[in-house]
Formats: sequence, C-alpha cells, structure tokens
Amino acid sequence: MASKQQNHHDTGYKELFSHPEFVQQLIEGFVPAEIAQLMDFTTLKNHSGHYITPLFEEKIEDVVWSVEVTWEGVTQDVYLYILLEFQSAVDRTMPIRLMHYVACFYSELLKKKTITPGQGLPPVFPVVLYNGSQRWTAPLDIFEMITPEPPGFLQVYQPHLRYYLVEESRYTDEQLGLVQTPLSGVFSVENAGESWETLQRAVDRIVAIIQADPNKDRVDKVVTRWIKRHLYRLEADINLDQLNSLVEDKDMLAENLENLVQKERQIGRQEAEQRIREAEQRIREAEQRALESKRNAARKLITLTEMNDQLIAEIEELPIEEVEKLRAETQY
Repeated sequence: MASKQQNHHDTGYKELFSHPEFVQQLIEGFVPAEIAQLMDFTTLKNHSGHYITPLFEEKIEDVVWSVEVTWEGVTQDVYLYILLEFQSAVDRTMPIRLMHYVACFYSELLKKKTITPGQGLPPVFPVVLYNGSQRWTAPLDIFEMITPEPPGFLQVYQPHLRYYLVEESRYTDEQLGLVQTPLSGVFSVENAGESWETLQRAVDRIVAIIQADPNKDRVDKVVTRWIKRHLYRLEADINLDQLNSLVEDKDMLAENLENLVQKERQIGRQEAEQRIREAEQRIREAEQRALESKRNAARKLITLTEMNDQLIAEIEELPIEEVEKLRAETQY
C-alpha cells in the first residue's frame, strides 16, 4: 500500500469535529468516564477558529467547543480545546504550543468581550488527538519540561498546563470494538496501516456502525467525505468520484477493496517466492564457499605433508575422488 505525503491541513478530521456528535463520541469513548459524565452534550456549542499568533501558525489544526458541566450543583461552561496533531514525528514542544494556544484563546475571548477580566477565565480541557505511527513521547505537562526540577519554594511559581492525549494507534481492534461509534470506526480505518486486507475489514465495520446509527444519512455523508480523503492519501486504485455513500455504495467499494486485497496477496506471494529464491541462492553460495575452503585446505595437506588421500579426505570431509583429483591437479 503506497501513501502520499499527508497534508497536515487535509486530514478531514477538522470537518468530522465540526459536528457535535463526533465531539461527543471523542469525549465519551476516549476520555475518562468521570469527565464525560459531568458534561451535558446537548449544550455543545462550536467556537472553532484560529486564536493564535504566527509563532506556530503553520502547524495548527484545531477545533474549540464549549459544553456545560455540572459539578457539586454548580453549572458552568468548559471549553474543549481539541488539537489535531498529525505530524509525521512527535513534537516534543507540544506543552509549549498548547500553553501558547490557550493563552491566545483567552486573549481572543477578552478581545471579543465574551468574558471580562473581572469575571475570570473559563476552564479549558485541552485534548490532543494524535494519529502518528511513532509512540507519543512528548511530556503531558509543561512543568515536566522544566529541568532541573526546581526546589519546593520555586515550584509554585512554575507554569502548569496538562493536556489529555488520545493516541489512536494505542487502541487495539478489541478495544475499538467495544466503542461502537462512527469515530471508533474512523480510528480502526486509520489503524489499518499498510494492509488493504485490514483496511477492508475496518471499512466493513464502519459501514455496519453507520447503518445502525439513528442519524445514518448525515453521518454517512460526513464519514464518506472523510474516507474519500483517506483513500486518496493511500493512493487507492479506486474511482473515488463514484463513491458518494459508504452505505449505498458499499458493494462497489467492497469489490474494489477486494481487488486491492487480491493484488496485495499476489504481490505478497511473489515477494515470498523471491525471498525463497534469494535464500536458496545464498545457501548455495555459502556451500560453495565452504567446499572451496575445504579444497584449499586439502591442497595444502597434499603439498606440505605426506598424508595419503584417504586420511586427507577424512580430515577435510571430502569424497576420496575429490582428493585424488586435487592431487592430480597439484602434481600436474
């Protein structure tokens, strides 16, 4: 399976998370339950937009939502800051970036008079959604980047901002299977990796999930647009112009994916046969080198000693006829 250079701003995830049900699926399915249970998802409100300065602008793809949270009888808005991190390598400056983004977000709220300094700042729940193949190694809190660790009397003055990491590749098929939502199906497709056969199974799963969704038509359109982008990035040999609905066009898509699977298997068989041929050739070459080494040792014994051919043959593990031939060549 080949893959085109992925455009960070063309993952299709931003469109997914412009719909409240996908935000709800992210929080309910992949964030600690004690957090999700506090949220009233009927109050989700989209605040998406860039709130940053040019410092990190070339990297940012984010969505911002607010949701009402009730805690100890008090209801208030919490802002969900969802950063979509799909760079090819782990960015260890993530804690600095997030602190910068959140500060700029607060500044924008003040600038637009959404809040006033006297009212105080609303809480933010930062979430980083990462789909890279490398394991995430960046610190989860900017405080962890401060080294050496400051003494106790200084720690209170150091910055703290922690984000919650959703790392797609860490979820197994079994774990994703326990979360029957279109978003978990998207994660399954992403995790299919370099195998058309695995992708075929993941697509079958997401189609089944969409068919059971109460908002099937709307979800189908959203996920279909996303998967067309995904298949384009994978350079799938499929006429994507004919793919308008995962549900209605599932047979056409399944047939195309099956063709890719068969090609993949054929290529796999050819590669396996080639590896076998190469291994057999390496064995033959090694055996030839070993035989030549024994012949050279036998020549030395013939030339430098008075051993008879039978003894030399036994020592070098050569047929007696081979030693007699070498003696003849040496005498000649």
